[in-house]
Amino acid sequence: MARQILYAGDTALRESASYLAGVMQHFGIEYDYVASNQLFPQPDGYRGVVISDYPARNFPPGSLEDLATRISGGLGLFMIGGWESFTGAAGEYTNTVLRDVLPVSMQSQDDRINCAQPCLIEKQLDHPTVWGLPFDEVCPGIGGYNRLTTRPAATEVLSAVSFGVTRRAQEYRFSPRQKSPLLVVGQHGSGRVAAFASDVAPHWIGGLVDWGDSRVAACGPGANPIEVGSWYARLFFQILSWTANP
Repeated sequence: MARQILYAGDTALRESASYLAGVMQHFGIEYDYVASNQLFPQPDGYRGVVISDYPARNFPPGSLEDLATRISGGLGLFMIGGWESFTGAAGEYTNTVLRDVLPVSMQSQDDRINCAQPCLIEKQLDHPTVWGLPFDEVCPGIGGYNRLTTRPAATEVLSAVSFGVTRRAQEYRFSPRQKSPLLVVGQHGSGRVAAFASDVAPHWIGGLVDWGDSRVAACGPGANPIEVGSWYARLFFQILSWTANP
């Protein structure tokens, strides 16, 4: 694919952003990167924008409205979860114009869920973002997510299912407690939009970062090297590809 992704957030390329940068490098996706302490630039010439743990305050006045207009015109948007995504710890995007763009409804208060006990991923239906990935056979887990609600016109592809665990003698019993949207996709005007409620990097991503039948080693320009599971890498590649391909 041609240069198409503007990636904002996940602290810095030598920190959490190494993960998505490495995935894009591995699959030949060209991108420009904006660190979490930098202002959001004009997204000219891109086919998709990724916002991941990026503070809403870093958007200059009017730029979120401009972004929403561009998405309606065909630009893709992929928001990935974190403490500064969706509502997060400080109500990042809840009261911004993106509330009408994203395929999910956000909470009015802190939406962060940290899972001390198992939280597994359940596929709800087939979709290009998950084609060829064995969710029905090998079930990965995550460590946390933003609590969201799927909007009526959107499609919930993956859910996060939390479990309670009890132990009697040498027997462990798992009981499902709550199901929340994990990957939701939709449309805003001519643009494709996707929301992934967990993080792309540790710690929230949990065991999903190692999900695969082989290992992928990669290093984006200026980033730290990563080694991740092959199915994890393909999942994010397919989400990016779908979102940026109107």
